[in-house]
Amino acid sequence: MKLSSDLKAFAERLGHEFSRTALLIEAVTHPSMSSPGRSDNQRLEFLGDRVLGLVMAEALLAHDPEASEGQLAPRFNALVRKEACADVARQIELGQVLKLGRSEMLSGGRRKEALLGDAMEAVIAAVYLDAGFEAARAMILRLWAGRIGAVAEDARDPKTALQEWAQARGMAPPKYTETARSGPDHAPQFTIAAQLPNGAQEEATAGSKRQAEQAAAQALLARVEAQVAKTPPK
Repeated sequence: MKLSSDLKAFAERLGHEFSRTALLIEAVTHPSMSSPGRSDNQRLEFLGDRVLGLVMAEALLAHDPEASEGQLAPRFNALVRKEACADVARQIELGQVLKLGRSEMLSGGRRKEALLGDAMEAVIAAVYLDAGFEAARAMILRLWAGRIGAVAEDARDPKTALQEWAQARGMAPPKYTETARSGPDHAPQFTIAAQLPNGAQEEATAGSKRQAEQAAAQALLARVEAQVAKTPPK
């Protein structure tokens, strides 16, 4: 099966020449384009998630032989979560070659974080099935190289960090409330308020509810930590 010119260019950006080109076509086919004669990328996504996880686990162990499990786990989560996969997908312009149904395309599917993250995992699986684990591993390490070395000691996402901050002080977990939504259907903007039981609250706006929740949690955590730092010891 021959690749279109845009998929050939994408494979070059990916750094892998496919022997079984049908695998790449399947990896970039969203469920909105599936049909009895055309497979979508959901099964590949399932496999790619596991391949990525194994490669990242190995890489983190090699990068820091002295790190404890408690230190490695949040770093691992930061590297394999959908946001990281979507960032890599944007880096190699995966969105440009996705095969989407009309409604998904009109709703801004090429820019959606979850969709990009899923497709990136599917592409990883396609390389794995096409050329084996070492080929997939080499590609992943090349695309994630800067992230592995830069991942922070404390790579917890802001929502987790805020929840742990609250629990350490005997508080119930923070609550997240959607306070506004704006923009067109294909590019909505969500405003989310994060609030602690003591009344402290911050809002943030982003293109997805998850991003807005994370940003609101980040802002609230920064605020309460700054207040604690200013409070003189008794």
